[in-house]
Formats: sequence, structure tokens, C-alpha cells
Amino acid sequence: MNRQILNNATLILPDATTKGAVVIDDGKITDVLPGRSIPEGTDLTGLYLAPGIIDIHTDYLEKELNPRPDTNFPLELAFHMMDVRAIACGITTVLGAVRVSAENDGPLGSWRGNGLQLAAAYEALKTTALARHYLHVRWDPNFEPCQPSLDRLAELRPLIGNLVFNDSTPGERQFKNTFAEQTRRYALQRNITVAEAEAEFAERRVRALSMNNRAKVHAAFAGTLPLGSHDDTTVEHVLEAKQYGATLAEMPVTLEAAQKARELGMSICMGAPNYYRGGSHCGNLSARHALAEGLVDILCSDYHFPCLLGSAIKMMQEGIPPHDALRLITLNPAAHLGLDRTLGSLEPGKQADLIVFRAEPAFGYVTQVWVAGAPKYASVP
Repeated sequence: MNRQILNNATLILPDATTKGAVVIDDGKITDVLPGRSIPEGTDLTGLYLAPGIIDIHTDYLEKELNPRPDTNFPLELAFHMMDVRAIACGITTVLGAVRVSAENDGPLGSWRGNGLQLAAAYEALKTTALARHYLHVRWDPNFEPCQPSLDRLAELRPLIGNLVFNDSTPGERQFKNTFAEQTRRYALQRNITVAEAEAEFAERRVRALSMNNRAKVHAAFAGTLPLGSHDDTTVEHVLEAKQYGATLAEMPVTLEAAQKARELGMSICMGAPNYYRGGSHCGNLSARHALAEGLVDILCSDYHFPCLLGSAIKMMQEGIPPHDALRLITLNPAAHLGLDRTLGSLEPGKQADLIVFRAEPAFGYVTQVWVAGAPKYASVP
């Protein structure tokens, strides 16, 4: 039996934070001992010991694939660096975003790239990774024919952690002055005039609004895959998402959308960078405001890994108990994914995905990480 004893730690349990020890046998937690010390264990000298962080949505891979416009790097290198960076930030389960839509003309891993091709590549890439890796499928609900894509996703089902409806119909979501803001940005990106961008967006809008494949996604995956909806802006958006099986409201754009999601019993995920920075970078609902209103269940990294633990540290500094702060990035996301029987908390019988960290003024300093009891990262305390 491969036994490890982690002693004299500040344990972040599901409902309490206390000094104690944890015993690991063959990759699983076999005992959690609040208030006790075991002399032969590894002395963590009061550092925090917590379950590994679970990130249900990150776009980080694109930053490694395309750090500059028209500057591309190999997928193998990009995935490896994403994996290493996640582990160093205390993230032991990572859901990397892949977009499935009718657009497949961009570089692999980019917003317009072939999401199904990228998804298939994960099968090989994840086998040698440090962290647990799954897919966060960002599904465009406004394209047809979609059945071939659904069939391919069904084949890749073991790789998929969740799927969210990611409606990119021009003028519908995300920005307060959506159509004007999106066309301006698009014109800059493509080096065309605003008038040309408006004409293209108007044509795309008509085409997108004529199609809605949410019912087909629901029929294919209801009850077997967690479904959600991204960037809901209006109450009507939330009602539509719920109608087609969504149990998660991911980054609701307005307070009204978040309130409706809560009323309907949906979980609510906000971006950790939004919380850490004190607001949305594009003027949407503040994660701090939403949390104060009881409208946040999960934080995800979105585009910046360090903000997950960093946001928990900020919450702790602001008087939120460590176990309440960490639950947003551990047990709650595990529950959304249906993994809470095996991951997400320091409890006997669960996988020993663990992190040790100390709280610095602006971030969490991770010193050790284990995945299934195997050491994956160690830094000088």
C-alpha cells in the first residue's frame, strides 16, 4: 500500500476550516483528521491543504496556440504549456474550450478553428498530461446541418465535461450596445470598413436567426451531459436555455438574467477575472455584485488561470471563510460536472487531488499539487 500522511495543515473542508491531517492510500483519501497530528507525516507547517481546483471553462489554450495574430505554435507545445500552467496554479481538473459551429476556416484552437478536430486531438494529448483534462464544448445553436457534429461529439463523449449553448448571433448578446460594438471590433480585426462589417453582420444575423438546433442537442445529450448557456442577456435567453435542458447559466450578462436563472434553479458560473479585477472587462454584470446578491455558485478561469485561487484569496481577505470561498472552485464545479462523488472535497473515499498553498496579498502561492495521490508539482515554500 502506498501511504502518504499530510500533517499539521490548515484543512479546507466542505463546511469548515481547521488544523489537522489527511491520510492518502493508493491515490485516495482514506482519512481526514481534524484537530489531530500524526508525527510521522509530512509537516505542512500550517499551510492550507485543499482539494484541487476544478475549472469548468477556460479559453487558455488559444493564448498558447496564437499568442499574437498570425503567429501560430504547434498544438502539442501549446497543450503542454497550458497543462503545466494549470497545475502550477493549483488546477487539477481543466475543461478546455472547443467551439463547434459552421465556421472552420481559422487556425486550430482559434475561435474560428475546427473545434471537432481540436476535440479529437485531446484523446492523445491528455494521456501524458499532469492534470485531468476534459472538453468544454461551446456549441453554436444557429447552424445546420448539425447532426454530423452531434454524431462526432457522441463518439468523443468520454472526453466531454460539459456543453454550453454559445449563441454568437450578431446583436444578441455580450455587449450593451451589441451590434455597434461587435461590428466596430470586427471591422478592426478584418481591416474592413464599419459599413462593410455592418452589411456582413446583418446577413449573418438573418441567417442565424433562421436556425435553432438546441432541441437536437437536448435530444442527443439530455441526462447524460451537463448542459448550459453562455452570455445570457435577457430573461428570454434564460427561459430558452432552460427549455432545452440547460442547468447552468454561464457568465450571465445582466442581473436580470442571473436572477431568472436562480429562480429556475440553475447554477450560475461567473468568470474569476471578473471577480478578481472588480468588474467585467466589457461592462457586463459584475461578479462581485452577483456574489453579493447570492447569484454565484461557480467561478471559472475564463482566460486567466491564476485568478481562480487569486479570487478565493481576495474573498478570504474580505472576510469570507476559506471553505466558502474554495467551494466555488472545487466542490460546486464538481457537482455541476457530476464528479462530486470522486472529486471536489477533502473526504474519505475521494480521489487525492490536492493542493497546498499559502495566501499572499495578491495571489495564492501553490507549493505542492497531487493528482490521484501522485505528486505533480512542488515549489519552494
